[in-house]
Amino acid sequence: MASGFFALLDDISALVKASAASLDDVPAQVAKTTGKVSGIVIDDTAVTPKYVVGLDPSREISIIYRIAKKSLINKLLILSPAALLLGYFAPWAITPILMLGGAYLCFEGYEKVHSMFSKRKYVHVENEQLKVITPEELEKERVTGAVRTDIILSAEIMAIAYSQVTDQGIVNQIVVMLSVAVFITLAVYGFVGLIVKMDDIGVHLAQEKYHPSAQKFGRGIVKFMPHFLNILGYVGTAAMLWVGAEIIAHGIPFTSHLLHDLENALDENPAVAWFAKALACAVAGLIAGFVVENMVALLKKVLPRKS
Repeated sequence: MASGFFALLDDISALVKASAASLDDVPAQVAKTTGKVSGIVIDDTAVTPKYVVGLDPSREISIIYRIAKKSLINKLLILSPAALLLGYFAPWAITPILMLGGAYLCFEGYEKVHSMFSKRKYVHVENEQLKVITPEELEKERVTGAVRTDIILSAEIMAIAYSQVTDQGIVNQIVVMLSVAVFITLAVYGFVGLIVKMDDIGVHLAQEKYHPSAQKFGRGIVKFMPHFLNILGYVGTAAMLWVGAEIIAHGIPFTSHLLHDLENALDENPAVAWFAKALACAVAGLIAGFVVENMVALLKKVLPRKS
């Protein structure tokens, strides 16, 4: 009886040691996964600031907090469990879901590029009644729109995170995915909060009570931030196209081999290899986005409209 008890303790001890050794790899796995989703993270960071533009500056941090909280809840309570369940019961579905998300990113990226170069037409409609909403209603609309966009990007992040740990034990999978969810949410919305408050920081430093060099630096921040936000928007669009196309390419054996061949051909210069791959994916993303847009337009024509 005693020997059986001690044998059980030995088994538990061995299991604990194995789990601890496995969990030691978690930081490296989180770092690897975060690198894989960097393009989506950049896009998420670039998209979010537009949802607080034009609102009461005193409400900016509160709005970002609300978006971040809902984003984290979605990742922890909906998207991570969904990825784990799909991976267990229907692992074949992970790649098609990733590819659908990639197609959506290409579509969004193409729409942004198209809007940059297309001439907008403004039609004047007389006697049109404009909808008047309160600041509270506008804030609610902005938060809802931001959360809707975020959940799509977050779904991609968590699906990619799961694809990186499919060969790990269930405990490692759960710990890595939850760690990625928390880390990325804090990083993205912490940086977004800093971006939207930089104008206020610049205005504060530009006050006469500070040293002239600090005042000059503050005025420089205020002048630079609009340009920075524009650049961030372009980077986010490029990241959408690049990441979306790469996700689709990795789901198709032929195009996946093409990307690997491209990297191998330029492996003597990693920077050139990375740029060539990113450029190829961005161009492919534009083409994919164009195809998806036309498919959506065709479906709108074919499907009957609700009266």
